[in-house]
Amino acid sequence: MKRSLPRRSKHQAERLREITQVIRELVGDDLAMLILFGSYARGDWVEDRYVEGHITYTYQSDFDLLVVTEKRSSATARAEARLVDAIDHRLQRLRLDKPTSNVIVEDIKNLNKDLQRGSYFLTDIKKEGVLLFDNGRHTLAKRCKLDPKQRRKYAREDYNHWFKSASEFLDTTFDDAAKRRYKKAAFELHQATERFFTATILVFSRYKPKTHDIKKLDRLVSNLHADFFTVFPRATPEQKHLFDLLKRAYIDARYKRDFKITKTELEYLATRVRKLQTLTKKVCRKKIASMEVETGKLKRGRSESAG
Repeated sequence: MKRSLPRRSKHQAERLREITQVIRELVGDDLAMLILFGSYARGDWVEDRYVEGHITYTYQSDFDLLVVTEKRSSATARAEARLVDAIDHRLQRLRLDKPTSNVIVEDIKNLNKDLQRGSYFLTDIKKEGVLLFDNGRHTLAKRCKLDPKQRRKYAREDYNHWFKSASEFLDTTFDDAAKRRYKKAAFELHQATERFFTATILVFSRYKPKTHDIKKLDRLVSNLHADFFTVFPRATPEQKHLFDLLKRAYIDARYKRDFKITKTELEYLATRVRKLQTLTKKVCRKKIASMEVETGKLKRGRSESAG
C-alpha cells in the first residue's frame, strides 16, 4: 500500500484531502481506513472528449474510494447506499464533486477475509492503492498470491454467465415492447444493463458490487475502460431524463402505477443497451484473451526454468 500519490495525480492532493475530511466527518469513529484506488492511484487517469452527432462530450476519470469500516453492519448493501448518498450530497453541496467520487464500502473483517481468499479486486487495491486515512487499529491481511490460470477461469465463467443472462433480458425487452408492455420492458432493459455492467466488473476484478444503481455501475465500468463512457451520454436534459428513466425502472417500473415510458423512449434506450452489449463482448473477450497470453508466458517461463 502506498502513502503518497503518483506524480501525475499530485495536482489532486488538496481535493482528496478535502474529500477525506468529509468522509471522516460522516463515518466518524467507524472509519478504519480510506483508500484511493483505480486510475488516480495508478496515475493513468483520463480526461478525454469525443463527438457524437453535433454534440461534444467530455470524460474525466472518477476518484475511486474504498471506505473500510469497523462494523460489519456499516457495509451492508442498505448501509452502503445510505452512506454513499450522504457523501455524494455533501460533496455536491461543498462543490467537491468534480471529479466524481465513486465510493464502495467494506468492513475490515470481510476485507481481510477476502484478501486471504485471493480476491484480485482487493489484492490489486492493496498493491496499487494509496492510503488516505488509517486509524491505526488494523493491519490488512497478507495478499494471497494469485494463480493466473485460475483468474482466467473465473473471468471466463463470470463472463459467460452474466453476458448470457443480460442478453436474454435484452431479448425479452424486445418481445414485451412488441406487445406494448412498456413498463415490463423497461424493467427488463434495466436488468440487461445491470448484468452487462456486472459481467465487465467481474471479468476485470471479480468484484460484484452490492448496488443495483446503474449510475454507480456505469461509473465503475467507465473507470475500468473509458469506451464505456460513450454508451449512455448525458450531455443534454433529454439524455439525462432518459438515463434516469432506465435507472428508476428497477423499482418504479414494477411497483409504481405512475411510472411511464413511451415506445420512442424505450427504443432509444434499447439502442444504447445494444451498444453496451457489443462493447461488453469486445472489451471482456479482449481482457480474457490477455489473461490467456499471460498464462502462456507463465507456462513457457516454467518450462525454460525446468530445462
